[in-house]
Amino acid sequence: MPSDLLNSLLSNLWVAFVVVVLFGGSIFVHELGHFLAARRRGAHVERFSIGFGPPIFAWRGKDGVEYRLSWFPLGGYVLLPQLADLGAVEGESRADVTRLPPVNYATKMIIFVAGASFNILFAFALACIVWVIGQPTPTGFFSTTIAEIAPTMPSEGKDVVSPAAKAGLKSGDTITAVDGRPVATFADIVELLALSSGWSEGARQTILSVQRDGQIISVPIEPVLSGDEKIRKIGITTVAKLLVGRVAPGSATEKSGLKDDDQIIAVNGTRTLTYPQLSEALRAGLGQPTLITVRRSGIEQTVTLKADTTADLGLSIKSDVTYVHPNPFQQIGDSIVKTIRTLGALLNPRSDIGLSHLSGPIGIIDNFVAVSRAGLPLALWFTILVNVNLAIFNLLPIPVLDGGQMLFATIGRLRGRPLPVSFIMTAQSVFLVLLFSMVLYVSVFDVRRIVRDVKADRAAEAAAAPTKPAPPATPAK
Repeated sequence: MPSDLLNSLLSNLWVAFVVVVLFGGSIFVHELGHFLAARRRGAHVERFSIGFGPPIFAWRGKDGVEYRLSWFPLGGYVLLPQLADLGAVEGESRADVTRLPPVNYATKMIIFVAGASFNILFAFALACIVWVIGQPTPTGFFSTTIAEIAPTMPSEGKDVVSPAAKAGLKSGDTITAVDGRPVATFADIVELLALSSGWSEGARQTILSVQRDGQIISVPIEPVLSGDEKIRKIGITTVAKLLVGRVAPGSATEKSGLKDDDQIIAVNGTRTLTYPQLSEALRAGLGQPTLITVRRSGIEQTVTLKADTTADLGLSIKSDVTYVHPNPFQQIGDSIVKTIRTLGALLNPRSDIGLSHLSGPIGIIDNFVAVSRAGLPLALWFTILVNVNLAIFNLLPIPVLDGGQMLFATIGRLRGRPLPVSFIMTAQSVFLVLLFSMVLYVSVFDVRRIVRDVKADRAAEAAAAPTKPAPPATPAK
């Protein structure tokens, strides 16, 4: 017990460390970009803050800049009174702007774009690490070949015929594209289905390109909204390698000759492509000899397994994990494409993606915790995606964001004089309220997801816990 407690403590400390370094680092590098660009271009820097609101602690450096760590870790800011008046968010400036030299257009653009640029540079540095150490990917997510087709699936409170079954998809079909966009992994299929916006005769429609018997055919399919997040799904699983994880000594599995890391490919001559297929085939063979075809060291061979109950099997299965090494440019490019596709679906009234599907600061931190528990490579991958998201989001031409300030500066340059201060202040105030309202709205759904996941984990733990035997009955006196 003491060792379990120590391991749990160390695990939690590691997760906290990764979240602080990667999530906090993503905010820090963005503001560092603004800070260094402003200092380089000679702009007056009054404050550098990580977080908003009152300071937890603050100090003033020899350079005259106030450095803060503030209570609300929703981002950060560099107070630059010559560039923009964001007193409602950053606090009032003490500097007399009238006595400071004006900042030219080029300096403004360089400072505003520097934050996003540093996020991309940080993402690129992390992508180099992932390129070297590799990113673990279960083969089930790395394949686009269909293994199973669900006959029915839940959709909007009832069971319906699955779109895959309705469209006539078959086990062994390989999906090569979704709505004309090539796919390389199961994750690509899930993403493109969720973000799709096709409709036909009042029903959602997606066109799949499917390789079958050496030919590419087009299959129109009608996705349904399913799952807790109510996104478009079609009811398929893809092929995964089924590897023997551990053979219990003295078990029927050991007697059959199965060995650790054998890849099971068929049972009684029927291919097994998923764990449920394997489990069902093994249960059907209980009490009689079962022929299991395995691939061992690249060679296929067959062993005979005989067990009377599942307890006699002594077999555990592990899914094969493939380590991929995408180059940094590919990783950054993929993250940019994902972000732009999501924004496009969010703005498309024909898609089923809304603000409720986005993650705010609470959801992002929760995701950081989850991927940190799964290992450093996944935590780095998620940080790359977050940094690309931050860069693109901050460059959107929305007042309060960097892109909005760039838009104001550009309009002022084109018209030959700055926009009226009153107009800028009003626009920033309106969009500030809208932005924080959106964050609050999204955070409500983040909390719902966390509560739902916690309940699901507790239910799973309760189902897996051994049932305590009933106490013996007390004899009647």
